[in-house]
Amino acid sequence: MKRILGTTAIILSLTGPAFADAHSAGFGTVTAQETDFFASDLIGMRIYNSETEVEANSTIAADGEKEWDDIGEINDVLLDAEGNVKAVILGIGGFLGMGERDVSVNMDEIRIVTEEGDMGDRFLVVTTSKEMLEQAPVFERMDDDADMDKEAKVDADADMKADAEVKEADVDANANADVDTETEVEADAEALANEAEMEAKEAVADTEKAVDEATTELNEEANDVEKADMDRPMLTAPAVEREGYANATVDDRNALTAEDLEGSYVYGADDETVGEIGALVMGDNGEVSQVVINVGGFLGIGEKPVAVTWDELQIMKNAEGDDFRIYIDSSEEALEAQPEYKG
Repeated sequence: MKRILGTTAIILSLTGPAFADAHSAGFGTVTAQETDFFASDLIGMRIYNSETEVEANSTIAADGEKEWDDIGEINDVLLDAEGNVKAVILGIGGFLGMGERDVSVNMDEIRIVTEEGDMGDRFLVVTTSKEMLEQAPVFERMDDDADMDKEAKVDADADMKADAEVKEADVDANANADVDTETEVEADAEALANEAEMEAKEAVADTEKAVDEATTELNEEANDVEKADMDRPMLTAPAVEREGYANATVDDRNALTAEDLEGSYVYGADDETVGEIGALVMGDNGEVSQVVINVGGFLGIGEKPVAVTWDELQIMKNAEGDDFRIYIDSSEEALEAQPEYKG
């Protein structure tokens, strides 16, 4: 948020001492001038950076500060022993694209600029560069708490060092006595490791054997099922001719997916519906070995799955290539008489 300086006066003057005199006659005699600032107003104000030199106490047009870069806000004011303002502590970060950090800015580098108009708003302006701000050292606060923390850390480090030396002495004293024990432990550990390795190898061998036996059994069962499903006379693909359609090529057939085919009607040579494709069965070579046709039933209830091969089907494609018709040289009754697919 932009913090605008008002025309109110302050206790801390940017160019003069905090007190006019050190004796009692100075109490109540200092008054605020129009060019002064309150410290409470100064802290939290924004500082702007101008690429060109700005003269002190100059004026700018309304909203003229938008031409400058907002580089941060004043987090604190640094006074010398006599009460003079030495510098302000500027929190920067967003302007540089990094986390905020404090840097000190000498009061001699800051120019006060007044905005034209009735408001008379004032702005704090410096002339610097991004490189100079990046290279500026972080302002370190040297307060009593920091000193106490530093001393506490030194004491803690000393205690830790002393504890470490005591522990090291104990280890050296017991080192010789531990040698034999360590040797025995290492021997026991090695024996246990060898035993565990042998047991692991035996378990792996048993698992591989069981997997091989199960795979063989499943393959035999699958072969038996496939043989039973196809234990019937093979049908000859029909040679239907239909206007606007032609036999699909091998590439056309290979391009068909389960999504394209499943649910499609299967027609007899007389163009009567005999069933619909329920599923495609893949062979060990990754190609379609069987096509399952659901025959009979009503609304999907009571259907009988029957498996046929690609070679028993005639697949036709229309001239536009967006419609396929599938034919088989069989009636619905003849298909229902075929062995049921158990897959």
